[in-house]
This record gives sequence, structure tokens and C-alpha cells, in this order.
Amino acid sequence: MKVGVVGATGLVGTEMLRLLEERAFPVAELRVYASARSEGRALPFAGGEVICEVLRDGCFDGLDLVVIDVDDPLALEWAPAAVAAGATVVDNSAAFRSDPDVPLVVAEVNPDDVRDAPKGIISCPNCTTMVLLTALAPLHRAATIRRMVVSSYQAVSGAGQPGMYELAEQWVKGAGREEALRRAGATPGMLEPGEVWAKPIAGNVIPAAGSVKEHGYTSEEWKLVHESRKILHAPDLRATATCVRVPVYVGHSLAANVEFVDPLTRDEAAALLATAPGVVLVDDGHGAPTALEGAGVDPVLVGRLREDQSQANTLDLWVTGDNLRKGAALNAVQLAELLLSP
Repeated sequence: MKVGVVGATGLVGTEMLRLLEERAFPVAELRVYASARSEGRALPFAGGEVICEVLRDGCFDGLDLVVIDVDDPLALEWAPAAVAAGATVVDNSAAFRSDPDVPLVVAEVNPDDVRDAPKGIISCPNCTTMVLLTALAPLHRAATIRRMVVSSYQAVSGAGQPGMYELAEQWVKGAGREEALRRAGATPGMLEPGEVWAKPIAGNVIPAAGSVKEHGYTSEEWKLVHESRKILHAPDLRATATCVRVPVYVGHSLAANVEFVDPLTRDEAAALLATAPGVVLVDDGHGAPTALEGAGVDPVLVGRLREDQSQANTLDLWVTGDNLRKGAALNAVQLAELLLSP
């Protein structure tokens, strides 16, 4: 296929190029696009280099597939342009997720939905939703989720490179300041906020990932609710979430309390998860996979699986996964692979 990657120099874009190469995706031609400041920049790919272009009229001509990972306004403008040029689009932004004519797809959960894309666009869900539903889908198929209560612990890379830089900078400043204060016999003080978050992220947790929307829920929380319903084809699914930003570089983690319509024991759920695609059940007596363990690997890791002692037909579990890899770049490449399959 002749492939274009829009947003190729970002965290997800660079991961996407690595995955296209790692998974031996059949690329006959690759074009990469970035902002004007990266025009002409050489990016490594398949033992050679590709040169960054800027988006312009006619830039997608001749391409079969365009994968987009840019902010919503740019995706809204350029995804239809890619379709008009004859390409199928896999979009990682939030621009088309709520569009009823655009399928929202997790490769392991609802792969057949890629066949019903009347606008020529297939959307990838938010990285938090992606990690959670990869683990929950096999349980939903077996016993039907009635309600879920979710708390997320989201890495700073979810805010892109600026989020990672801000955390690193605050760690360095914090270490130097703490040492200076100790030497002076003073009480250590709080770090100053940076530009990405209104409060310091180093050594802290910020219980409001995303911007505040209706009813006091954040954009990240509403994404998890609405996207879960669409992906699982469960419009009546009852769900609530609290999304928290934590000082972790890569790896989103979630604690979920899930009530089912039908009985599902802990052992039955463990058997389903042990054979589920894209899932590794960590059941070693501790069963507590960490974000560091989930970073850099394809599957999501599930642990802390147990029966809720306060309510029937309810399980508690913990899931963690790489928000840049499975949460974004890998799923996009998997959807491209699905488009190739007969």
C-alpha cells in the first residue's frame, strides 16, 4: 500500500513508523507529514529515511491509506481531503469518534466494524478507553456489562511531548530545590506549576485529566463513557469515571468495578482473560502489573482480579497498558492490517 502518516514527528507518529516497520506492513511508498518547522527533516524508516512534508493541496494524491495523529481541527480539515484523494483514513484524533457514519474500532474488540465506513474514515478511541476495553470486551461478551465505575491513572505522555518535558523538568528542579532547602534548614516547599497543567505534576496527582465539561465531568471522562458504549454496541451501558493524571511517563492504568447482567465468577473471568487477544493476565499471587511493566509491550496487562464482596455479579480488576503503543499507534496499524485482510 502507499501510505501517508500525518503527525509523523509526534510521540505517536514516531511510534507508528516503528510499528509499520516492526510488523512488516506492506509499504510500497511512505510519505510523512508534520508542521512547517519539521519540513525537510529526515526520519528513519526501514533502513533508510523519509523526508517530512507539510500538508498542502494534492499532498495525498496516489495514496491508499492515510493515518492521522494531529489535533482535532487539523483532522477535521485534512481527513476528508485524504478521502477525496482516494485514500482510506485511520484517524487517531477525537474529531470523528461520535460521528455515526464513522466506525470507532479497537482491533481486538470490534474488528468487523472497519467494513462499515461510509465516509472512508475509521476512528481510533481515546487511549484510556482503548486500554480498558481490550480487557473488558471478552467479559462483556460472556456476561454483558450492566455498569462500570472506573478510575484512571494516566501518564503525562497522554499530553504529548510537552507533558513529558514538563514532568522531567519539574523532577530536576524539585530535586535541586529540596536539597538546597534541606541545607538551609528550611521546610521543603511546593514546585511551581508549569505550562501544561495548572498544578505541579512531579510528585503529585491531578484528579482532573482533560478539560471540565458538563455536570463537572472532564473531557477524558466523557470520552471513556461515550466511546465504550459505541465500541461495545451497548448504548444503554451505565458508566462513570474519574480520570487522574499521575507522574508516570508512559502507561495508563485503570481500576474498574464492573457489574454484569449474568453471573461471572472470578475464575471464569480469569479463564476468559487468559486466552483473550491483546491481553496478558498477571496471576502470580500478587497480580499487580505496573505501568512500567506495561510500557513498551503490545498487550494490556490485567491483575487484581477479584469478586466484589459488596455486590452480586460484580468484579474488580486492574488494567495497565502503553498509551502510546496499544493506546494509539498499534491500534491504528492493526486497523490498517484489517483493511488488507479479505
